[in-house]
Amino acid sequence: MDELTQAESQAERDLRRRRASAFGSAAATYAEHRPDYAEAAIRWALEPVGLREPLRVVDVGAGTGKLTAALARLGAEVTAVEPDPRMLAQLRAELPSVRSVPGSAEQIPLPDGSVDAVVAGQAMHWFDLDRAMPEIARVLVPGGVVAGLWNMDDDRVGWVAGLARIRNREGDSTLLGWRHGVGRSREEHLAAVAPGLFGPVEAREFANGQPRTIDSLLATMTTHSDLLAMDEPQRAVLLARMRDFLHGQPETSAGEFVMPLATVVLRTRRK
Repeated sequence: MDELTQAESQAERDLRRRRASAFGSAAATYAEHRPDYAEAAIRWALEPVGLREPLRVVDVGAGTGKLTAALARLGAEVTAVEPDPRMLAQLRAELPSVRSVPGSAEQIPLPDGSVDAVVAGQAMHWFDLDRAMPEIARVLVPGGVVAGLWNMDDDRVGWVAGLARIRNREGDSTLLGWRHGVGRSREEHLAAVAPGLFGPVEAREFANGQPRTIDSLLATMTTHSDLLAMDEPQRAVLLARMRDFLHGQPETSAGEFVMPLATVVLRTRRK
């Protein structure tokens, strides 16, 4: 995933938009195989407003509703906002009782000061934060929370690190990559946008292992933007290499295993 900078070129913005718009083609697979978020991470993200009743939360860039569903289970009054019509259709099929509307972080179709929290699961790095943060501030009540959550492969584990090397994704999708620069970069960028509207940015990590098989792990990876952007022959070669690697690892070759993940969170409060 491309890291945003204030000096982002037009070409980089165009590439980011193309990759961000690719997920709809894999909406059903995304809904089936993408991991959930650690419940403790969601609770921490909402902690500053968690006692409010009703707790009004907007899930921006909601995708197929992975985070939306968890928020609903925790008793929040959730509105899911998603720009891709195919992802939104899948979300509505998965969560017919949850309010869901087309929109984006840069254009949230809700009234001023109408929600207690705005959250984004695996999505905030796609936002144009210079436009999104003032818009998020608009819909939040004073003291409201905005939080980004990401699931990161825990490459402190040897075979996870090996798989990341095959994919050439050691930096932006792994826990060590987060700790060694990606997290700080996103935190600094978030803090630099609309500083008069938000307080300090806080960060936390939560263990979030997920049961997987080789087939389900590879299916998950086919929903990632780098594989979605590949030509089919290139994607097939990469998937074959990863399958061979996983069949050769004692931790993953015998059937079901736990994929080590961590849910990382950035949060800040509306002043």
